[in-house]
Amino acid sequence: MVYRIATALAAAGTVLLAAASTTGPAAASAAYHSSPAAGATVSLAAISGIPGKALVGSNQHTLYLFVADTSGTSTCTGACAAAWPPDTVTGAPTAGSGVNQALLGTVKRSDGTTQVTYNHHPLYYFAGDANAGTANGQGSTSFGAGWFVVNAAGNQVG
Repeated sequence: MVYRIATALAAAGTVLLAAASTTGPAAASAAYHSSPAAGATVSLAAISGIPGKALVGSNQHTLYLFVADTSGTSTCTGACAAAWPPDTVTGAPTAGSGVNQALLGTVKRSDGTTQVTYNHHPLYYFAGDANAGTANGQGSTSFGAGWFVVNAAGNQVG
């Protein structure tokens, strides 16, 4: 019985990963949301290797800002959005513990989806963060600019 459950879970994970890699940013982004059709909750959590607490999404995965995004506009699309899935919602984002609701907002992306912002920074997950509590994308310069974890004030960490 345990073997069958483990096999079913492994197969489901393989299907999810395959969908994320073959259907583009929307599928990859969906892998990071607990309920992508609803409003996202942004909270604070301890992240390995990051001082203090940082923003995390509804699934407790680390959220990042992209230094290339200016004026609250997302510039990460295509292959960039596959590697750095945007935190998208259809409803309004909600502030969890330690997060300032007044700093939460949204911005329309070029693909028509709505992305969560914090202190006017569009927020992203990193596909390389397989587990909650990690920040493997911290300090990356992929896609031409820096990627940083976001603190409670809405500023980059590091």
